[in-house]
Amino acid sequence: MMGEYLLYCRGQVIGGVYDDRLLLKPTPGALRLLEEEGREPQFDLPYPGAKELLVADVDDGELCRRLAAMIADELTAPKKRG
Repeated sequence: MMGEYLLYCRGQVIGGVYDDRLLLKPTPGALRLLEEEGREPQFDLPYPGAKELLVADVDDGELCRRLAAMIADELTAPKKRG
């Protein structure tokens, strides 16, 4: 089951929009960034049976941008087919 939209950054899926919530992959760097910002990470399920994802504070666009960049940097590059 997929969300309404998937969110890509630098060719990587870093999260998505699920039921009007922006949820991001909880990478170690993203969790560290939230801690450095004095934010308590909040988690939620995008759909039943899925892994928990970070709930992004969409009212803080700069933090969302930094989280997206951090998550994309941590994910492995997509494998080339062919």
